[in-house]
Amino acid sequence: MKYILVTGGVISGVGKGVIASSFGTILKCCGVRVTCIKIDPYINIDAGTFSPYEHGETYVLDDGGEVDLDLGNYERFLDVTLHRDNNITTGKIYQQVISKERKGDYLGKTVQVVPHITDAIQEWVERIAHIPVDESNEAPQVCIVELGGTIGDIEGMPFVEAFRQFQFRVKRENFCCAHVSLVPQPRSTGEPKTKPTQSSVRELRGLGLSPDLIVCRSEKPIGQSVRDKVSNFCHVGPEQVICIHDLSSVYRVPILMEGQGLVDFISERLHLNLTLPQPKSYMMKWRNLADRFDFTQSQGAPDVEPTEKGSIEVVRRESCCVVGVDLLRKEVTIALVGKYTKLEDSYASVLKALQHAAIEVGYKLNVSLIEAANLEKEMKMEDPVMYHKAWQTLCKSNGVIVPGGFGKRGFEGKLEACQWCREMQRPFLGICLGLQSAVVEFSRNVLKLDKANSTEVDPDTPHPLIIDMPEHNQGQMGGTMRLGKRTTVFTSDKSVMKQLYGNKQSVEERHRHRFEVNPKYVKQLEAAGLKFTGHDTENKRMEILELENHPYYVATQYHPEYLSRPLKPSAPFMGLILASVGKLKQYLEHCNSLNPSDVSEDSDDLEAMSTSVDKMRLDSATDNMA
Repeated sequence: MKYILVTGGVISGVGKGVIASSFGTILKCCGVRVTCIKIDPYINIDAGTFSPYEHGETYVLDDGGEVDLDLGNYERFLDVTLHRDNNITTGKIYQQVISKERKGDYLGKTVQVVPHITDAIQEWVERIAHIPVDESNEAPQVCIVELGGTIGDIEGMPFVEAFRQFQFRVKRENFCCAHVSLVPQPRSTGEPKTKPTQSSVRELRGLGLSPDLIVCRSEKPIGQSVRDKVSNFCHVGPEQVICIHDLSSVYRVPILMEGQGLVDFISERLHLNLTLPQPKSYMMKWRNLADRFDFTQSQGAPDVEPTEKGSIEVVRRESCCVVGVDLLRKEVTIALVGKYTKLEDSYASVLKALQHAAIEVGYKLNVSLIEAANLEKEMKMEDPVMYHKAWQTLCKSNGVIVPGGFGKRGFEGKLEACQWCREMQRPFLGICLGLQSAVVEFSRNVLKLDKANSTEVDPDTPHPLIIDMPEHNQGQMGGTMRLGKRTTVFTSDKSVMKQLYGNKQSVEERHRHRFEVNPKYVKQLEAAGLKFTGHDTENKRMEILELENHPYYVATQYHPEYLSRPLKPSAPFMGLILASVGKLKQYLEHCNSLNPSDVSEDSDDLEAMSTSVDKMRLDSATDNMA
């Protein structure tokens, strides 16, 4: 087993998750089986009880593990299925050690950070690294470990010490350390400053870990002189300094890293015996994805600088100019009505799933985040400007999504969004609480059930359309919800959702909820036109909702965003984007594929651009050889 440890310096949020995912993407394209571990030094057992404003969304795995959103990046980039133990926290480690101490496993010894905590960390990593995570069901060959936080943080010290010991435990040829550091560029001088990186590397070395790779993150491209300076003062070779500036999308990060000779270095450093050089097509799917994203999202030729080892990025810009491709593409605007809209990471998976679907359909995606409370009638009196602005944004959208959430704040605003979409025939997708909101709104305004509500919002409602699940323990918060992958069985052949899923009899999706539709009201709702076309395997829980005589008004109790992948978009999200651009009907008529006549112009442009890119790459390679 080979291990790549990814650490961070200078500031948190420097991009370690994307860098770690990119390592895995490159290795997987080389035919290497990869797994990932994320270490979070906080004392919480897991991310299940966090407010989204703390660390962004809580990501849910197949086995019900509530984990950090970086594991979502790993699964999307690598198309693997991780487990709850792929996320290590200080709380989990200490809980395990204390549990052993209570059982007497340490034979009366004094339990200490060293060796007991550090040994527990190392044993956990070794155990999880060998668990299969892909369809081959074979043990991974490389384990990428991301250490959260910043080097020097007091809460991360036990983990740093554990990996200082771990590098000797697994031998040098099986362990590689990559340090991600910020290289700021002050506006006053415009010059990249390497001193923070030097200090960060010095501190890492003082703790016993010497970086094999230094990944320099910057806002703008870094020149060779800065790379040489980092190499000189941090005691690594120039080829061990990888420079990653802000790019048009995260999909370009693996390409930029690969273009700086990363495969050659990793293969030699970890004795992977990869075939070098790799065939030209080995990252073609990923390059096509990045090109397609830029093509649909950009409003002009991508402003990307050339890499150090070639001119692939500048070639893209030149090729667009040569063929005269107009990159101003058709757009689709989706309004996201939620309660955590001040931080985009609160809905990271939802936004990614929308992006995946928009890329597949070939449209530029614009997402308008609307605070649900701003749509409520009370806001009209409190802040009329904010109220009218929110409604104006909603009315300008092509489609609406109401994602999951908890608590009563903003619930009435979500009901307003549901009612507007239902009455105005606007495409709508509700997820988890979004489904519950659609049920309550329909009950109030169509069934005329006065004061119908969810017991989460109003425990004393005379019409409890949404109730808490029997197994939900209200006295304890963590891990007591209906979590993880469950089977949903379709109950109608006329279901739009069933068609979007390829006419399968059932689907497996991930859940995270405490409340559900009250079975007592199901017949009444369906008689009025609100159909539940998907149930659980016991036919007790309502999983999928569809409204009759509407272009696209659907909702799911599960969270389809968790299984969306860049090359395999989620079906409900595909339906929302297609309905929002008026192409859902022909998509379904052509067996879940777009009519060639609808995309021929786009395809011709893409083909022309790709052909020109290939020609420019070949010319560039010829010039370099000369």
